[in-house]
Amino acid sequence: MRQRTIKKKVECSGIGLHSGKKLRLVMRPAEQDTGVVFQHMGADGKHTLRPRPESVVSTGLATTLGFGGRKIATVEHLMAAIAGLGIDNIVVEVYGDEVPIMDGSAASFVFLLRSAGIRKQAGSKRVFRVKRELLFERDGKAIRVVPHDGFKVTYTIQFDHPLVGEQTFCLALSPETFMHEVAKARTFGFMKDVEMLQKNGLALGGSLENAVVLDEYGVVNPDGLRFKDELVRHKILDFIGDMHLLDLPMQGAFHVRCSGHEHNNAFLRYISEHRADYLEEVALASPDAAAAACKEPAAAMEPALA
Repeated sequence: MRQRTIKKKVECSGIGLHSGKKLRLVMRPAEQDTGVVFQHMGADGKHTLRPRPESVVSTGLATTLGFGGRKIATVEHLMAAIAGLGIDNIVVEVYGDEVPIMDGSAASFVFLLRSAGIRKQAGSKRVFRVKRELLFERDGKAIRVVPHDGFKVTYTIQFDHPLVGEQTFCLALSPETFMHEVAKARTFGFMKDVEMLQKNGLALGGSLENAVVLDEYGVVNPDGLRFKDELVRHKILDFIGDMHLLDLPMQGAFHVRCSGHEHNNAFLRYISEHRADYLEEVALASPDAAAAACKEPAAAMEPALA
């Protein structure tokens, strides 16, 4: 299986979730073995950062990378799109301190990357494959991973809300399953929390155009939900993005309960620090069959609830 990059430059602009300011994003092809590279484009010039677990400086509301006094926030949806489409090498220029939130999902980034085109490169695709089980638990949150040829995640969320309750969804990652089952799932929040955050100068770019907002009884958004279980699907989207901050993609079957950006990053730091015990670097000879791994069929066409 060969490495992949995009065929040409592609760019977009949008609002930042935190600042509410207009931002610009440019993505460029990269040579094989480059990996994912972020470039912070500021008044003092260009500064390069390779995303790693230890580069995460904040996990409040989003995953934020920091280096040299600079930061790039809300990287997880873009990282999920890059991972979901199987792109290995790409340069991402960020003009500002955040990746634009777009519509709160990864759909816009998928559209941009596919518009740029994806091409194979000469080098073999290399991954970190989990070689033995790891259970990582803290404060009621848990991530368990076992060896698996591919990336599969079964995720459970639980919220004391009449529309949510407990939701579980399984995704065996491939470009097709990513695009059809989770890419369009939007970030979400509860009205009482959004109001508190904005009063404190946070989430200034958040709106019904880029987030699902729930009050005490249901969804505030006029168009309702895109999937009946959109919230757990978005959690899987976040998880894919957060897990792809290693220098190579990771393969394993993940069972996740009530996790979030902070717990995701703590798990990733632990497995990275103990990679000799849990991970082995391998070259993929051919595409894996992970897309068929979920026993329950995905309910992508189920009607959404308003």
